[in-house]
Amino acid sequence: MQTINQLDALEAALAPLRAAGRLALVPTMGALHEGHLALVREARARAEAVVVSIFVNPRQFGPGEDLAAYPRQLARDAELLAAEGVNVLWAPEPVAMYPAGYATNVSVGGVSEGLCGGARPGHFDGVATVVLKLFNQVRPHVALFGEKDWQQLAVIRRMARDLDLSRPAAGAIIGVPTVREEDGLARSSRNAYLSAAEREQASALPRAMRAAVAAIAGGTPVASALESLGTALLAGGFASVDYAELRDAETLAPLAALAGRPARLLVAARIGRARLIDNLAVG
Repeated sequence: MQTINQLDALEAALAPLRAAGRLALVPTMGALHEGHLALVREARARAEAVVVSIFVNPRQFGPGEDLAAYPRQLARDAELLAAEGVNVLWAPEPVAMYPAGYATNVSVGGVSEGLCGGARPGHFDGVATVVLKLFNQVRPHVALFGEKDWQQLAVIRRMARDLDLSRPAAGAIIGVPTVREEDGLARSSRNAYLSAAEREQASALPRAMRAAVAAIAGGTPVASALESLGTALLAGGFASVDYAELRDAETLAPLAALAGRPARLLVAARIGRARLIDNLAVG
């Protein structure tokens, strides 16, 4: 595996890989766990060569968020990726992504509004900007993202459609199912912020979400099911619930009831130092 941090070296490394077959990209911010490695394995099944990017993107962190504290462990991450057969690790420094005088921003309306977009103004502008740059730098045939960040996935798919990206096209942006712990908690780099007691309490999140999905599917009014979900989280040890909403799975339009289209239950809640997000299919 080659580890590269300069754009000219990246292009030189990728040219023969593109000529030899399909190229897959897995964008990450590092602190890799089994969820990231599941993306890498899916990428290897879909392409002849795999590029993983590790870049802690300052533009998607708001004031007071955990940019400085975000875990960085490049040497360990590189060992994990090499063991998975990754061809190239693209690990640029911030100056390589945002050189002096950088002044361009990508904003995706609609799907970026509300949910995490409401709680973290500018977050999805930062996501869309850096992902578009990664697409232009790597020019992959396919890109893979975890379904745990469902709103992020929707933003990236909408950007690809709206900007007529041909590589990867919107249909070549693959969502990979969330990898979970034995108790159902979604794997996340931010789980490392939890104390042992908080980690045990955090299992209330997937448990309450599964109960809400079953209730909605069984005919319970959506508002009642969501109210019960919030109550269960607060009783289970969570300090607050940022949102718990039923949305159209593609457009992210709010739903007051199931409407014959795929729907998604999306939740964000805070416990200790961590803000945990998760989502489940409904109907």
